[in-house]
Amino acid sequence: MAFDKALLAGLSENEEKSVKRLLERGVNLPPQPRVLQELYAKLMAGVADVRVYARILAQDPGLVAMLFKVVQSASYRRFQPFESVEHILQAIGLQQTANLVRAISLSSSLPAKHNRKAFEAFWIRSRAISELAMLVAEERVTVCNIFPDQAFLAGVFIECGVPVLMQRFSTYCKDMRLEEPGRWADLAEEDRRFNADHCVVGYLMARHWKLPDFICDAIRYHHDLSHLDNHTARTMVAILQLAMHLYHLNLHLPNPEWETVETEVLDELGLREDTLPELIDIVLEQHHAASGH
Repeated sequence: MAFDKALLAGLSENEEKSVKRLLERGVNLPPQPRVLQELYAKLMAGVADVRVYARILAQDPGLVAMLFKVVQSASYRRFQPFESVEHILQAIGLQQTANLVRAISLSSSLPAKHNRKAFEAFWIRSRAISELAMLVAEERVTVCNIFPDQAFLAGVFIECGVPVLMQRFSTYCKDMRLEEPGRWADLAEEDRRFNADHCVVGYLMARHWKLPDFICDAIRYHHDLSHLDNHTARTMVAILQLAMHLYHLNLHLPNPEWETVETEVLDELGLREDTLPELIDIVLEQHHAASGH
């Protein structure tokens, strides 16, 4: 890809140097797929006819199939059943549907170059967390003002720096032990072995795909909630952290990070320790129903 200095906006001098080294070493940020580019060109032009957007989406049947799957979520139960792509666009809205499509498109833009099993495991985890984030956002929307499509988009992109690094470094999965259940990239180990930070790479990817600034910031600091002073980005990180906690609970896996962020997450989402269990039950029940469990 041609190097775009605008992507580095907001990074520290050391982070800029690290990013430039990664790009020089062949780390690649793929462009948005053509269908997505066409979709956003129409949005930017102010086109309001849903038939135009439906025809654009129809060029990619696989994407359309995934879109129908995503909107089966309880987050959109008041609009179900969906009879057509035009119905989805009308019911959910053009920008909101475009956010879902942008999230769905990411996995096909970062295909496995090696270690297919690890890539498949990554995207299964990513989809589960994004669906849980969408359900949390729906439950807390009146308090947090984050909408399901935004949470789904952030949930898919939150760790997207990982598959970018997996594509470039053939030993990344093995060195980070990503095939172990519940194992995730350790930031210190990642920096030591690859001189890289998947949070920063994910931030660059989000900017490259022109995600909203608050989602870009949430991706960059999703392991460092206290660093954020932007309220909307903090709220998004809180939703994502709770979604990751729910993911671990659902699979009976340890999540040591939760203990360090729980208080801040609950405060940001307007929850208390005694109200959290009810929310967990509601969201996991909806998640299981959507998953057919």
